[in-house]
Amino acid sequence: MKVTVIGAGNMGSAFVKQLVAADHKVTVTARDLDKAATVAAAHPGAVAAPAAQAAAQADVVVLATGYADAVAALRSVQPRDGQVVIDITNPLTADYMGLTLGHTSSAAEEIARAVPGVRIVKGFNTVFAQMLAEGADLGGGRKVSVFLAADDAEAKATAQALAASLGFETIDAGGLHNARYLEPLAGLNIYLGYGAGRGTGIAPTWISRA
Repeated sequence: MKVTVIGAGNMGSAFVKQLVAADHKVTVTARDLDKAATVAAAHPGAVAAPAAQAAAQADVVVLATGYADAVAALRSVQPRDGQVVIDITNPLTADYMGLTLGHTSSAAEEIARAVPGVRIVKGFNTVFAQMLAEGADLGGGRKVSVFLAADDAEAKATAQALAASLGFETIDAGGLHNARYLEPLAGLNIYLGYGAGRGTGIAPTWISRA
């Protein structure tokens, strides 16, 4: 696939690493284009591009910014109507120990309202950047799980195919309103990783009795 990553921080860089390794055609953009160029140079095969040119040909856009910057960042790439956008953001408080949205809305739903032409899929928000960078394989046949929530079945299937190509197990989390559950789940993961000192080598999953 042709994938545009918006954001050159830890999550953006981890996505570029894994996407290039899976032979996707990757473009990275960021508010600081020099930073995007540094990320691209670290992963041969990726290219950096100014925001206005970054998403024109993309099959998927990965929104890998902080939530506060997400709407402006997504608008900056001038997404076309119907473009699939994977929103990985969480509406975190300044100390990362709480959420600024919940119960009646979510980061994903607010982004969808603000940029109504795109097809938003919530995903990867429960995976730490360090876990993403190290890859989905946990050994012993276990894989890191990615929960996907979207109102558009085709967009969700595209996100599922992309996640699977990176080696992740995917879990269908229903409609986009269920981002209201996935974002607090990410908050719990952040608490366990940092507040409880378990580190960033953890991620939530869902198990079932055989």
